[in-house]
Amino acid sequence: MIDSSNNGTRQDSSNAVPTRRDELIVFAIIAALIWPVVAVGVVGGFGFCIWMSQLILGPPGPPGT
Repeated sequence: MIDSSNNGTRQDSSNAVPTRRDELIVFAIIAALIWPVVAVGVVGGFGFCIWMSQLILGPPGPPGT
């Protein structure tokens, strides 16, 4: 809310506009921490699915060689 007795400045910081520095910090956290963890999880999950399918279905290739 705007308080007229305080020369129009905001009282709460919940509606504060993020600055360029704030956006760079968030980008650095996403780029350096979150995306590598997501990438390792996706690749590891895919490898786990392939491993489990080979345990159930057998290794790839022609049968009986």
